[in-house]
Amino acid sequence: MLKRSVAKPLAHSEEPAKQHAAPKAAPLLLAEEAEEIEALGPWFHNLHLPDGVQTNPAHELGDFPAFKWRQIADFVPADLQGWRALDIGCNAGFYTFELAKRGADVVAIDLNPHYLQQAKWAAQRFALMHKIEFRQMQVYDLAHVDEQFDLVLFMGVFYHLRYPLLGLDIVAQKVRRLLIFQTLLMDGDGIFEQTTGRTLAERAVLSAPGWPKLAFLEHDFASDPTNWWAANRAGAAALLRSSGLYIETQPEREIFICRPNELQRASTQTWNRAELLAATGQPWQGEVDELFGEA
Repeated sequence: MLKRSVAKPLAHSEEPAKQHAAPKAAPLLLAEEAEEIEALGPWFHNLHLPDGVQTNPAHELGDFPAFKWRQIADFVPADLQGWRALDIGCNAGFYTFELAKRGADVVAIDLNPHYLQQAKWAAQRFALMHKIEFRQMQVYDLAHVDEQFDLVLFMGVFYHLRYPLLGLDIVAQKVRRLLIFQTLLMDGDGIFEQTTGRTLAERAVLSAPGWPKLAFLEHDFASDPTNWWAANRAGAAALLRSSGLYIETQPEREIFICRPNELQRASTQTWNRAELLAATGQPWQGEVDELFGEA
């Protein structure tokens, strides 16, 4: 069940962790830097570069994603030394850089080479290349990565996935300590509590306010054809729980702070593991044989 009480932020020190010595980025004249920013455009992330220059100060959403980072910053430990982090859909790297500044070693993935080029350029400006590994990957490729991460950022990606629950199931198994999840939500914050034990004759209850729902966006939504889904709040919470995650709190209605649920493992880690393996192109027959007691 989704917790209604607001949990305290994770413990963190007053000052960001000190960084290991790193090579300083070569200074650019402002005019030259502006030319490079323009050549690398268009930018979706408005990065605040070390010299004060911004990559997209006229962003239609405002100072994005800085304002989104402020909503989650207190839930990320200030000292991430020794943590390995994963930024899924890193775009130009705003969140990646914030994690690296706190000491994390970050794997930053995106499918778009344009965004990765921007992120690599900006990482040099921040002198953080030694803390970041950029990879061109789809979220589904993580199923073939034999690695877990202390901290995973899965923000602004879920509703762009044609196969969202598959993506979430894969990501959930990569989380060692902490997942920060954000997705597009439809209106409605109600939670329908009694969702178990229903019969076929009770299908009308599925339309009740607060029943977990995921709306399919057949055509483009907000002028973006990759916006496929909008969950209600109950639906997003149910999906996270179903993937084996425990929701600690929500700093904002579309953001969920989660940890692996050690007391209730996901079906994809137990009796339904074969389906996840099959969906990700991995050998699955052995799981079924074991489940049904075949030699």
